[in-house]
Amino acid sequence: MHFMINDFDLYYEKYGNGKTNIVILPGWGETRNTFNQLINALKDKFTIYIIDYPGFGNSKFPNRDLSIYDYATLVKDFLTINSIDNPILIGHSFGGRIIIILAGLYKINIKKIILIDPAGIKHKKSIKATIKQKIYKLLKKVGNILPKKLKRKYLNILINLFGSTDFKNLDPNIRKTFIKIVNEDLRKYLKDINQSTLLIWGENDIDTPLSDGFIMKKEIEDSGLIVIPNANHFSYLEYPFYVIKIILEFLKNYI
Repeated sequence: MHFMINDFDLYYEKYGNGKTNIVILPGWGETRNTFNQLINALKDKFTIYIIDYPGFGNSKFPNRDLSIYDYATLVKDFLTINSIDNPILIGHSFGGRIIIILAGLYKINIKKIILIDPAGIKHKKSIKATIKQKIYKLLKKVGNILPKKLKRKYLNILINLFGSTDFKNLDPNIRKTFIKIVNEDLRKYLKDINQSTLLIWGENDIDTPLSDGFIMKKEIEDSGLIVIPNANHFSYLEYPFYVIKIILEFLKNYI
């Protein structure tokens, strides 16, 4: 289903008709399709909403750059307009960033929170990464003196040389948004999250390392951390039945 909010053409899907609402917020670049197993496990007992973010799946990206706060406000407005009050929120990676802002900064009504390998803690760059970034910025300035056609080719060469795989795979229109989001440290909001929070983490996650899980466990007062052995950043896809069992146990009072 498509839903217009300001200049956003947002696509979402709804499953089930249980009295308790669950909203699933996928990771960056993911769509509703990666959560099919979880949705199928929950839809007979809950009402499930899952969103395609602007720029992914069936939702178009607007003609402007966005911040993590724009995404969080969009979700907040979606919940308000659709009268989805006091839901359970489930977020993976980037979806975790949004939930941290919704719960810790915006203080919306949330029943419970489940964060799966969530992002949100900014790490210090290594010396190697810092030097690489400085070289990229210097070379990028050189490109400003080139004619427009050559400049575009030159910048694409720099991106291929210096950009991460995720960055290179992005549509050029969304790259500035990506940079703004990954540079935002959300740790300051963790202590203000009051909801009971379940943290599910892959033991071998290198995108959002397990050390982040211990930080979040410490900062969020009412939280518990479950580590999935041998799993990486996509623990819910690698060990779906294990993760689903954990989630159902956490939500047993609403089944």
